[in-house]
Amino acid sequence: MKAPAVRRAAPPLWLLVLVTMSGTLAMHMFVPALPYSAVELHATVAQTQMTISMYIIGLAVGQLIYGPLSDSLGRRPALIAGLVLYLLAGVTAAVTTSLQMLVAARLVQALGGCAGLALGRAIVRDTSDSQTVVSRLALLNLIMMVGPGLAPILGSVIAAALGWRAIFWVLAGLGLIALASTWVLLPETGQPTGRFSGKIMLTDYKRLFSSTRFVGFAVGGGMATTSIYAFIAAAPFIFVTELHRPLHEVGLYLGLMIAGMSVGNALTGRLIRTVPINVLLLGGNTASVISAVLLVILTASGHANLAAVLVLIFLYTCGLGLTGPSALTKSLSVNPHLTGSAAGLYGFMQMTAGAISTSFVSVGHDPAFSAAVVLLVAVVLAQLAFWVSLRRERIEVR
Repeated sequence: MKAPAVRRAAPPLWLLVLVTMSGTLAMHMFVPALPYSAVELHATVAQTQMTISMYIIGLAVGQLIYGPLSDSLGRRPALIAGLVLYLLAGVTAAVTTSLQMLVAARLVQALGGCAGLALGRAIVRDTSDSQTVVSRLALLNLIMMVGPGLAPILGSVIAAALGWRAIFWVLAGLGLIALASTWVLLPETGQPTGRFSGKIMLTDYKRLFSSTRFVGFAVGGGMATTSIYAFIAAAPFIFVTELHRPLHEVGLYLGLMIAGMSVGNALTGRLIRTVPINVLLLGGNTASVISAVLLVILTASGHANLAAVLVLIFLYTCGLGLTGPSALTKSLSVNPHLTGSAAGLYGFMQMTAGAISTSFVSVGHDPAFSAAVVLLVAVVLAQLAFWVSLRRERIEVR
């Protein structure tokens, strides 16, 4: 008689939040300090912006490695290795005297920090049952989304008070705390195969890409959730130039965006007990589509006002708070044997979608209208991807 499966011990949720926060905070925390570092390193602001671009690239690509690595060698060693890289890179960035070394350190910092993004989700999937997995993933998804919004605010305060190098000392300290906590508190939650090679990694990703269900949920989830980066990039222009509000209020308005995602995530955790996950997935994205349509109409007609924009963005991000955890849960459930690889590939698609969405804000003469169009196109394409995946799921279940 077969012994019943024993669910692996779950690490404290705050630990997973901590390792996830490490990677997301470092993405944009350095942005307010670019002018200060440019002066000290005898570089232009445009040259120092490479430290942001390289971080985003490393954050996207690195997740493709950690997923299969954790499936083969285990979640714990892969995460510890990533946090060691993150810590060492933070110290290097804090003491460097050259721009080239700073850019290289930022790339390594991203390659370390992305371990928490990919593996935090995989660990939740390993250790949660069907009743708790969505709500726990909702929290990690919220951290992943709000980190880039909070980071510039924290970075500006630290840089103004202590100088730009202090930002990297703070990030290194955060990495040290995360590393020590992981070493002491994180058990192995996966079922490592003990085999890892480039060929195995490519084979795992080929299996995921051959699944219509996975591709639809991952592409849809990535496009829906990180499309909001386009609005973040255009926020100063929208609120200051078009709506004539002072610059210091922009952070408050972005805070309302974070509140919308928080409300959506909280609703997800509560509603998942009684509402089917497919309904949350499509319903949340539908709310985002409606909000984006109205935002496009307002910006195109020249009737945008502060109250209307804030209400629509709140509803848009509330929809993302419902959609994101549902799409992530569906993606990680397609192939339980490739949870790590699925989490890494999902994260890669999120970062890629966010970078593409942000780049399109500069198209045209009106960033506000461009951002609204990007939001609309992203969630419409996401809705189509979800429909395709759910249709395929119904066929496979029969």
